[in-house]
Amino acid sequence: MADMIVHLYALPSLHSSSADLHSRGFTVRRAMAYEREAVVEWVHTTFNRFWASECATAFGRQPIGCYIAVQEKAIKGFCCVESTFRNFAGPIGVDREVRGQGLGGALLNAGLEELRQMGYAYAIIGDAGEPSFFAKTAGAAVIDGSTPGPYPPRLR
Repeated sequence: MADMIVHLYALPSLHSSSADLHSRGFTVRRAMAYEREAVVEWVHTTFNRFWASECATAFGRQPIGCYIAVQEKAIKGFCCVESTFRNFAGPIGVDREVRGQGLGGALLNAGLEELRQMGYAYAIIGDAGEPSFFAKTAGAAVIDGSTPGPYPPRLR
């Protein structure tokens, strides 16, 4: 899968969607240090160990580079920034049961907004698994020649 680039200075506004999410009982926020074990375990169980490792790394920076979507004290999604490389967004994932409700967009927007606030003009979405989602949500474009990109072969 290719990497994608996002123009942070031209991000679409998703603020109206966060009010809608809140009215349906969802909160999107930065994860707290004491939630590390629960979040990393949820990512491992819901997705895979590779994403869980990247998520654990996001907890090692200040401020924490992991955003979570929560409903009734249960994790429903996550998005990490700067966990594998500087200026990279991802991994990002939403529980299958609540996909299509705007959580992925809200999580991605939170992460990209953090990168914008850090002074970046562009962000990279590494190894983008759903290019159409990133293109629609953030105006991301595929970076030609970015496969396999900076990633070495994964250890087993």
